[in-house]
Amino acid sequence: MSGTLVLDSEGLSRTVLRDRLVMARLAQAGMDGMRVVTSAATLVEARHPRMNQARFDWAVSRIVVEPVTEEVARSASELLVAQGLHGPKYAIDAMVAATALAARAPVAVLTSDPEDLTLLCGARVRVVSI
Repeated sequence: MSGTLVLDSEGLSRTVLRDRLVMARLAQAGMDGMRVVTSAATLVEARHPRMNQARFDWAVSRIVVEPVTEEVARSASELLVAQGLHGPKYAIDAMVAATALAARAPVAVLTSDPEDLTLLCGARVRVVSI
């Protein structure tokens, strides 16, 4: 395998909707031998009542769901403290960032929130806006 592609909530949501841009990026990641992952916390953030459950389950079955372990939670907390951030507005982004930083390099994150994830991940992760 060659690196990791991490999906945030929007990346997962667009996978569920089979968005052409995201599906093309996922296909390229597969051809490049990249591991495609998301944080378990992202499953909670991305799911909403109007989302088709079968499509959601299909999308999740195509990626690796990384658990939010104590280690990941502590890393996320440290990322927030380092940037002077706190609270629920940043919590899941911090867990996604901690998941990305723990992944096999090179790492890219597909996100609709490039500012926060760039701030949290720094230069070690390529943040790709969708």
